[in-house]
Amino acid sequence: MWKWTATGAGCAAYRQAMSIPEPCRRFASLTTAHVADACLRAGLPVRCAPAAVRPVLLGGRLAGRVRPTRHVGSVDIFLEAIDLAAPGDVLVVDNAGRTDESCVGDLVVREAQAAGLAGVVVWGLHRDTADIQVIGLPVFSLGAIPTGPLRLDPRPPSALTSAEVGRWTVGDHDLVLGDDDGVLFVPADRAGELCDLAASIRETERRQAERIHAGVSLREQVRFDAYLARRAVDPTLTFREHLRAVGGAIEE
Repeated sequence: MWKWTATGAGCAAYRQAMSIPEPCRRFASLTTAHVADACLRAGLPVRCAPAAVRPVLLGGRLAGRVRPTRHVGSVDIFLEAIDLAAPGDVLVVDNAGRTDESCVGDLVVREAQAAGLAGVVVWGLHRDTADIQVIGLPVFSLGAIPTGPLRLDPRPPSALTSAEVGRWTVGDHDLVLGDDDGVLFVPADRAGELCDLAASIRETERRQAERIHAGVSLREQVRFDAYLARRAVDPTLTFREHLRAVGGAIEE
């Protein structure tokens, strides 16, 4: 979990933490993989950003409500989105996955950090990589390129209400989670349920890992021989059905 100091930047961080919704604080002890499995178990779509969306600095984690914005060529849309944001929100920038221009640089990231945002996710490219790494605010994007935008397009009506990331459309009714595995979107009104499921999956996997370390193979733990025997009788049996029957959690 997070630990805060009592002075300087620590005070600002503490104030920011106090404004973060409880589900986001709970996600700090989980991973996107745990939560993705929880979505599957809950019957929800697993809404991952495309795999190419990666952290600018490894080890960064974010969790917060989506603050969407659609880039049209000028930084003012980001400033407006940040002005509307609450501390703990995550700026989610839709630049249509473009790889011919960057749309977020160090000044936008610094502004987001100063406003108490939890991070930035870019469906597009960033620049000023070294400066962003020094700033330390979690930023996820498709990569970097030196040039900024060379265009100015009309602003769509949905510029501050929704954003597209890959094939998913997200808004402020969603939470966004990010770690070294990538970025995941979940419905805010199901976050508590997903936390509970993800925590259960995490604990099951921890116990399984400890038993592997103690010499009990994963095949033994999930009774893989019994699964093969049952499948020989019933070819329609899936491994997931078997895992549910024996309390395994390696696939969901």
